[in-house]
Amino acid sequence: MTPLCLRAVALTLILAGVSARVAHAQTRPWEQSAVSLESGLLWGTGKGTPLSYRLIPTQLSWRSREIFGRPLGEGRVVLRHRFTLLGTLVQQGPESHYLALAASPSIEWWNKAGTWNLYGGAGGGFGGLDSQGVKGAQGQDFTLNWFARGGVEHTAGPHSHWSAGVMFQHMSNGGQTKVNPGIDAVGFNAGWTWKF
Repeated sequence: MTPLCLRAVALTLILAGVSARVAHAQTRPWEQSAVSLESGLLWGTGKGTPLSYRLIPTQLSWRSREIFGRPLGEGRVVLRHRFTLLGTLVQQGPESHYLALAASPSIEWWNKAGTWNLYGGAGGGFGGLDSQGVKGAQGQDFTLNWFARGGVEHTAGPHSHWSAGVMFQHMSNGGQTKVNPGIDAVGFNAGWTWKF
């Protein structure tokens, strides 16, 4: 290869790297898929069961790119798909764990710079726990779930965000057995998100 060809190749590689960085800098968070890991602490509430529950939910979630979005105020409202693998440690209560799948929309309002958002969503799914046959506890292993969540997410770097929020979770067997007290729990969660 001649020195002129080597210079042309080197210049091409440098320009390709610069243009890739510029393109990445212009990519907004809602234009990329994301995986997040969140955990928190929920306390039993309501009158569904006479037992006192405390849950530690951990969620591994995937969010799609924007499926719908519009400017709103000084930012942008975005709708994305969210699918979650939910593992819950029952810290206080007769059962010990719950493993489930859930899905919901993620509704997000991003500021104009794309550095933070307010999020919310509600959805549900199904899973299994280790029911114990204790009066006031869950009547069977197969359990349905429903949840609502909301909070704030902030950019921590070019590929990551942190989040903090509140969460409500309901578990019950949907009336499949006569024993169906259900668990209602509310609390907080925090997490980390990776964009790709």
